[in-house]
Amino acid sequence: MLKAVILIGGPQKGTRFRPLSFEVPKPLFPVAGVPMLQHHIEACSKVPNLKEILLIGFYQPNEALSRFLVTAQQEFKVAIRYLQEFSALGTGGGIYHFRDQILSGGPHAFFVMNADVCSEFPLLQMLDFQKAHEETHRYIMLGTTANRKQSLNYGCIVAKVDSQEVLHYVEKPSTFISDIINCGVYLFSPSIFQHIAEVFQRNQQELQLEENSSWQRTEVIRLEQDVFTALAGRGQLYVYKTDGFWSQIKSAGSAIYASRLYLNQYHTTHPERLSLTENSGPTILGNVYIHPTAKVDHSAVLGPNVSVGMGVVVGAGVRIRESIILHGAVLQDHSCVLNTIVGWDSSIGRWARVEGTPSDPNPNDPYAKMDSETLFREGKLTPSITILGCNVSIPAEVVILNSIVLPHKELSRSFKNQIIL
Repeated sequence: MLKAVILIGGPQKGTRFRPLSFEVPKPLFPVAGVPMLQHHIEACSKVPNLKEILLIGFYQPNEALSRFLVTAQQEFKVAIRYLQEFSALGTGGGIYHFRDQILSGGPHAFFVMNADVCSEFPLLQMLDFQKAHEETHRYIMLGTTANRKQSLNYGCIVAKVDSQEVLHYVEKPSTFISDIINCGVYLFSPSIFQHIAEVFQRNQQELQLEENSSWQRTEVIRLEQDVFTALAGRGQLYVYKTDGFWSQIKSAGSAIYASRLYLNQYHTTHPERLSLTENSGPTILGNVYIHPTAKVDHSAVLGPNVSVGMGVVVGAGVRIRESIILHGAVLQDHSCVLNTIVGWDSSIGRWARVEGTPSDPNPNDPYAKMDSETLFREGKLTPSITILGCNVSIPAEVVILNSIVLPHKELSRSFKNQIIL
């Protein structure tokens, strides 16, 4: 029997995802038309004998999360539960805190996945890789190739060429170590908890030596820095390298890129989700998802890489490219939306133009990844995608360029390179 754990984090993170994370927990943000987490759950549901998926995080249980869990359980026919941490315990602390729940029923192995990555999740291949070397390969991490410069932003893995044993692991090194990076997807056997327990005990001993320290800190354990660094070179940690797509989803800009990767995957996994140009319908260029309840005028042109949510209204002559339009938004006639996330229930006036600058990886470099962009560089707002929070109203005939608009704003004029509070 197998289980899966998805680490969903909590409210104080996701600041790079504002203003969108104000309205919905980041893991439920729609990417390619479905909540980010659903892609993970669907991949897990295809693994034979996987009996339960546990979500671990410190969001207060809320209606959106509960509703999502109920529908996902029905759709994917797998038990899903949410386990709430009392505070942020780190990637290793969360699974250690709930180890009894993970081990109940006696799974022989379990997956651990970070919620904020997009991937084709080669879980079956990771299982085969582990089965082929059952004696040694107790712990497997998914790795992929990055370019030399960007590898410094990730956990870097030095592995034996023949066996893929991890010899050395460094989280965000200051100099180049390896172009193989950690994808945040793991397959563990239950003995991993002994290694996490060693870190826990060491934390306890260190805290006893310090005065007036908080006991909570003993429970904060990071898989990457605390566990993998120690396990590397001990003949137990291995890397399974994937050539499939993978990206982090740290910022709103990376959500548009992740949406593109998933839409492209739909050709093989969900062709029914991709819209096609039909006689009476809008013109579709490239990969586009349109929710069945959305109303799109036949003269609109959408794509490539567009996802249109529930109940969205798209008027005559509207042009949308490289954008996510969230539910209830209204795009009035002849408006133009490029490289933008349009928030829930926002409206864009006639002939208005809302445009951002894509923060995509270099298309000429097969190993390029998303840069985790900073909002400001040298005191100026870095040009990035435009984000409209929920319930933002853009008047007719204005231009909004490279800007972030916080929720419930009614704009009266054009803006460029600004955060509108």
